[in-house]
Amino acid sequence: MNLFYREFSGEGRPLVIIHGLFGSSKNWITNAKELSKNAHVYAIDVRNHGDSFHSSSHTIQEMVQDLKEFLILHNLKDPILLGHSMGGLNALLFALTYPEMIHSLVVVDIAPRSYTLNYESEFAALSMDVSHYESRQLIDEDMKKFLPDTFIRQFLQMNLDKTDTGYKWKLNVDTLKNSRDALGLNLTDTMRFAKKSLFILGGQSEYIRQEDTLLIQKYFPSVTIKTILEAGHYLHYTHSKEFLQIVSEFIRAL
Repeated sequence: MNLFYREFSGEGRPLVIIHGLFGSSKNWITNAKELSKNAHVYAIDVRNHGDSFHSSSHTIQEMVQDLKEFLILHNLKDPILLGHSMGGLNALLFALTYPEMIHSLVVVDIAPRSYTLNYESEFAALSMDVSHYESRQLIDEDMKKFLPDTFIRQFLQMNLDKTDTGYKWKLNVDTLKNSRDALGLNLTDTMRFAKKSLFILGGQSEYIRQEDTLLIQKYFPSVTIKTILEAGHYLHYTHSKEFLQIVSEFIRAL
């Protein structure tokens, strides 16, 4: 049940990167290489994603335990956690549950509250039988019926694997589709992470509300909040230069 990971050797403290829903460590290779200038980076695939194991269940609480086992297995002392979206929920819940196990926290475009797993168009596309397609281009043409957004289609297509007869999805689509409560946090009012934390938000993101700032400050009293005004949810990709500058400055100042 070990998590698959990619390692990027660098000088400094361990930095563990946790991707979002439908993503994988593969999405983070470019940013991880850049961040390895200031840290020793591990980018993981969470359960039911990438090259990690498939399970019949998928909750943030289970992912927190998977992450705990990963840190212990690889003897990672006082790492920095960096998570985006679902990975951000994973990272922040870990910080609130096991604050003694990590040094600091970076959360990308998500708030410390429960979210609903409403991705009907994405699941419709991922439910396509791709086992007999001759090319990614043909898959993309048929995915347009469900997802007109080219960026989202290309993002999901990073989960395609070539087979002898066509392609397959690396994601455990059935479990994810049936895990409607996957993003429920169930935080208590007494939870706090007093160590340094950084929240990077997209000014145009649909995942962030105005009142989330107070919620972030409640659970993370030593937080720095940075907003990239023009960015949406995938700010680490669309605005990678600004994102990397903010994260690198935070790491260097620790």
